[in-house]
Order: sequence, then C-alpha cells, then structure tokens
Amino acid sequence: MNSSFDSNQRIAPDVKLGRDVKIFAFTNLYGCEIGDESKVGTFVEIQRGAKIGRRCKISSHTFICEGVTLEDGVFLGHGVMFTNDLFPKATNTDGSLQTNSDWTCVKTLVKQGASIGSNATLLCGITVGEGSLVGAGSVVTKDVPANAVVAGNPAKVIKYLKS
Repeated sequence: MNSSFDSNQRIAPDVKLGRDVKIFAFTNLYGCEIGDESKVGTFVEIQRGAKIGRRCKISSHTFICEGVTLEDGVFLGHGVMFTNDLFPKATNTDGSLQTNSDWTCVKTLVKQGASIGSNATLLCGITVGEGSLVGAGSVVTKDVPANAVVAGNPAKVIKYLKS
C-alpha cells in the first residue's frame, strides 16, 4: 500500500486503502473503502460504509456519508454534500436523542465517470448515471440518466453528452 499521507489526518484503522491513494490534510476517514490511485482533498469526511472506486478525485470540503458508493473515475468538486436519511431528526417523539436504531440509511450510487460540480447536494436514494455531469450548486432529488447534464434546484436535465 504505497499511499501518501499528511500528518493532520484522522484515518481510523478500519479504513481500507488501495494502492497509491493520496490523502491531504485535515481529513476524517473511518470504516470506508478507497480504491487505487484515488485522491482525497483537504477537509473531507468519508464515513463508515462509504465506498470509493479507483481513480476518483474528491475535492476539498466534501462530505460522503454512510451508504454512498462512487464507482471508478468519479469526480467530486469542492463542497459536495450527500445525505443518507429521508426524514432526519435529532430526537424521537418522546424527546430522547435518536440512535442508529431509530433511522434507516438510504443508499446512493454514483456511476463510473460521473462528475459532480462544486457545492452540489445529492439527496439519498438516487443513482447518478455513468458519464453524467451535475452542475455546480445543483440539488439532485432524483436519478440522473447516463450521459446527462443536470443543473438547478431541483436539478433537471439540460442536455445529453455524446457517449
């Protein structure tokens, strides 16, 4: 495992790193998998159960939560945010703090070669199609077709790229 690390990182022992992974300062990684030759920028958190494919580029200030899978060659711009709960709450009806048993993780899949622009937010339970492009600042609320360009809030198909 020839991976590059900075001293200002929190990488838990249960993280599975591929070969030649580059991880920059001020990251927080735990219970995730990161494939060969991927790059993880500064101020990125990748949570337990997230899977990052080979040759992905994750730009700074991005949050990848449990239940997110990035296939190979995915690009995430700066400040991309994923969600994994359709109805997030801090407390139960009795006022007690919610625990892991009080919610269901809803998965999200970003297919091979997709690119997601800076400050996009992706709601859970969707698939971003192969080779697609999500515009900067978009809020993605439903599946993105393969090779589509989507933008806006909510994100809508603008055009299709040549495959």
